Amino acid sequence: MPRIKELHVNGKQVPVDVDSERTLLSVLRDDIELTGAKYGCGEGECGACTVLLDGVAIRSCRAKVGNIAAKKITTVESLEQNGRLHPVQEAFLTHDAMQCGYCTTGMVMVGVSLLQKNPNPSEAEIIRGMDGNICRCGTYRRIIAAIQEASQNLRKA
Repeated sequence: MPRIKELHVNGKQVPVDVDSERTLLSVLRDDIELTGAKYGCGEGECGACTVLLDGVAIRSCRAKVGNIAAKKITTVESLEQNGRLHPVQEAFLTHDAMQCGYCTTGMVMVGVSLLQKNPNPSEAEIIRGMDGNICRCGTYRRIIAAIQEASQNLRKA
C-alpha cells in the first residue's frame, strides 16, 4: 500500500505518514489531532464527520486519504479567524441550533459549503442542502434559521 506523506489541511502543508487506504476522518482525528469532525455512523449517512474538500462538503469517514492527498481540506477548526467565529458558527450560537453538539460541526461545515455555492438560499434550498445531516436532538428549525441569518450576515459583510 502506498503511503501518504503530506496533506493540505486548513491552509497548511501537514506532514503525515499514513497508509493511503485510511479514512480522512481517522487521519484528522488520530494523526493530526483535529477532533472537530466526529465519528457518527462510519458510513457517510449522518454527516457528523463532514469537512470541506476544495470547498465542497464531503463525509470524511468514507474518503480515503490516497484519493484526496492533493486537495485542500478544511475542517471546522479553521473557521474561526482572529478570535472571531465564522458567521455560520455565530448564527448557530444565536439560534441555539445545537443541543448535544455532536452533529454541530458537520452541520456548520455543510452550511458553510452551501453558502459558498449559494449566498442567498431559500428555505427549501437550505433544507435540500442540509439533507443527509442528522441531528438526533431535532433542532432542524433552529438550524435552518441559523443558516438564513448567516446568509444575511455574510451578504452584509
